[in-house]
Amino acid sequence: MFDPPLQRTVRVEVPGGVSIHTYNLCFLGFGNVNRTLVRLLAGRERELRERYGIAWRVTGIASRRLGWIANADGLDPGECLAWPPPPANGAGAEQNRANVRDWLAGARADVLLEATSLNVKDGQPAVDHIRAALEHGAHAITANKGPIVHAYRELRDLAAARGKKFLFESTVMDGVPIFSLFDQLPAIHLQGFHGILNSTTNVILGEMEQGLTFEDALKKAQEIGVAETDASDDIDGWDAAVKTAALINVLMDIPVRLEDIRRDGIRDIMPQAARNARRDGWPFKLVSRVRCEGSGVKASVAPEKVLSSSPMGKISGTSSYIYFETDIFPGLAITEENPGLYATAYGMLADLVRAVGT
Repeated sequence: MFDPPLQRTVRVEVPGGVSIHTYNLCFLGFGNVNRTLVRLLAGRERELRERYGIAWRVTGIASRRLGWIANADGLDPGECLAWPPPPANGAGAEQNRANVRDWLAGARADVLLEATSLNVKDGQPAVDHIRAALEHGAHAITANKGPIVHAYRELRDLAAARGKKFLFESTVMDGVPIFSLFDQLPAIHLQGFHGILNSTTNVILGEMEQGLTFEDALKKAQEIGVAETDASDDIDGWDAAVKTAALINVLMDIPVRLEDIRRDGIRDIMPQAARNARRDGWPFKLVSRVRCEGSGVKASVAPEKVLSSSPMGKISGTSSYIYFETDIFPGLAITEENPGLYATAYGMLADLVRAVGT
């Protein structure tokens, strides 16, 4: 048994309009994604209030560099975007808490917006952070794929037991509504899917086709902000495998481990081979493939040669593509053209509306 959380939102009745609730938002991980989300929230502030009944204030920000900063009365979003370091003025208005649970309590969190780095091995510490938020009585929204792969059912069931939402639209193809799309397709059976889910490898292969070495293609991907300093998760197929596992776990409701997915990266593709494949009309792509087999699935992530005139063959740059096979719709495809940070942040904003909007 558990005690229901105290109601922390402020409700305002607007004559002739919607009922406005003010929600305390806590941002865990304050890098590019959550900073962009703060800007997007500010830019959509009027629309959120008038159309969805959502008002908001930032009451918590946490990161490795900043620590656990909380102020239940609200932090100034503009000042937050100027951090680090946090401002020294304000006579103690911001308090640095000891851990995630103290932080959530001090911020009186209604919604956790989690955007920390992926841990392929076990999804930690994001799994513990989301669990703590749900137990605190907050909705949990994440852009981190790890918890979906390593603890989806536990966190889903905990959210349901607490009467809260656990949402994660930004984990695959940024803010494209993949998970929420299937929420709108009741009693449909997904039989398989294939697609290009990792943009870093797509950029590297494209640059190699233009004559760059693997090393120079990787460097260019890093310079334009597509690849991390350590891009091994992308190059070796881990990122695509994690996204593939997340889709299987959620959309097919079949528990799958990363080791169940056959995985090959692009390290062994030579620049000359990439150029020849493009010349011949069959360029290399890192392809995720899944199909149902009995009560389980057969899943792989591996380089393939695909016909250049096919939908996958036309995917270039940072674009992504996925093709679903269902018992009702034989083919249902989604293409995302060269998204930016605002696309990922939008996925989290959309989840916020789904969680608390009227």
